[in-house]
Amino acid sequence: MTAAPAPADAHVLDPETARRRYVTVSALFWFPIGLYVPSLVLILGERGLALAAVAAVLSSQGLTVALLELPTGGLSDVLGRRAVLAAGGVLSFAGLLLLALGTVPWVLITGIVLMGASRALASGPAEAWYVDMAQAHSGPEAELRTGLSRGSSAMGASLAVATLLGGLLPWLFAGSGLAEATGGLILPLSLPGLLSAALVLCYLAYVLLRLPEPPRAPSTLRSVLGSVPGTIASGVRLATRERVVRKVVLTTAAVGAALGAIELLTPGRAAAITGASESGAVVYAGLATAGFASSSRGRPAPPRSSARLAGGSGRAVLVLVYLCLGAAGPNENDLLHHRVASSARATALSVQSLALQAVASLGGLVAGLLPLGPLPLLLTAAVVGAGALMWVRAVPDGPRPGHPDGADALAAPAASGEPGR
Repeated sequence: MTAAPAPADAHVLDPETARRRYVTVSALFWFPIGLYVPSLVLILGERGLALAAVAAVLSSQGLTVALLELPTGGLSDVLGRRAVLAAGGVLSFAGLLLLALGTVPWVLITGIVLMGASRALASGPAEAWYVDMAQAHSGPEAELRTGLSRGSSAMGASLAVATLLGGLLPWLFAGSGLAEATGGLILPLSLPGLLSAALVLCYLAYVLLRLPEPPRAPSTLRSVLGSVPGTIASGVRLATRERVVRKVVLTTAAVGAALGAIELLTPGRAAAITGASESGAVVYAGLATAGFASSSRGRPAPPRSSARLAGGSGRAVLVLVYLCLGAAGPNENDLLHHRVASSARATALSVQSLALQAVASLGGLVAGLLPLGPLPLLLTAAVVGAGALMWVRAVPDGPRPGHPDGADALAAPAASGEPGR
C-alpha cells in the first residue's frame, strides 16, 4: 500500500503563484518610483537648489543606500523578507511626502535620505522571496530565469507607464494656480510625489497580505543583530572571491555610472530646451518611458531563447547588453542565485545593489562638476562598455561544480554570530 504524500507546507507557494505574486510586488514597488522620477530633479530646482546642490542632495540618497545596503540585506536574511519589505514601504511613504511638500533644503534632504533607506530595505528581499519559494517547491535546480525575467519586465513596464504619467501630471496642472492656492506648499511638480505616496500604501498592503513566509526560529533582538555582521562579511567575501559574482557586481556598478549621469543631466537639459520645468518634465518622461519600455521588451528574451542561443546565461549577458541593459539582468541574477545559499540571498543582492547605488552617486557627482555637454555621457558610455567586455569569456550556468546548491559559496552565519562556511 502506497503511503499518502506528506501535506504541503501552507507557506510554500507553487512556482506559478510565486511568480505571479513576485511580478505584482515588483510592479507595485516600481510604479511609485517611476511617477516621481521625472519631477524629482526639477522640483529640487524649483525649491531654489542649484544644479551642484541638486547633485549633492541626490548623492545623499546614494550614500544612504551604500551605508544601509549590507546591514538591511543581512537583516532580511536573518529576520525575514516580508518584515523588511514592509519597513521599506513605510519609509518610502514618509520620504515621498517630504519631497513633495518640503520647501527648505533640510526637509528635502530628509526625504531623500528616507527614500535611500527605503531603497536599501527593498533592494533584494522580494527577489530573494521568489527564489526561496521556487527552490522550496522544486529544489535547488528550480528554474529561475522565467520568474526573474517576468519580474524585470514588470519593473520596466511599470516604470514606463508611471514615468509617462509622472511627466504629464505637472504639465496638466501648470497654470492652474495650485501653488498660489496652497501658499507655495504644493506645486504642480509635487503631484507625482503625492500620488506615489498613496500608491505606496497599496504596495505595503500587498506585501503584508500576499507574501507568505515559513515561520522562522524564534530569536532575540541581540541574536538577530549579532547575526547581521557575519552575514555582511560573507557577502563581501563572495563578491570579491567568487569570479562570476564579482563580474555581476562590477557590471552592475558600470550601469550605475551611466544612470547617475543620465538622471542628473537629462531633466535640466529637457527643461532648458522647452523653456519650462513642467514641459521639461514631459520631455524627460517621454525619453525615460522609451528607455524603460525598450528594457521591458528586451527582458522576456533571456529565460529561454537568448540564453540557449547565446550558449548560457554568462554568454547571453554579453550578447544582450547590446540590445538593452535590462535584458542582461535576469541572466546575471540567475548566475548569482545558483551560487548563493538561501540564508544569505538578500545579502548578495544587497552587494549588487550597493555597487549600483554607490557608483551612481559618484557618477552623478562627477557629472555635476564637469562642463555641460557630451563629455559626461561619453565617459559613462566608456564605463558601460568596459562592463560589457568582462563577459567575453563564457561562464558556466547553474551551481558551481561540486556544490549542488551553491550553499558553501555564501552561507549565512548561525544566530550566535559564528561565521559561515
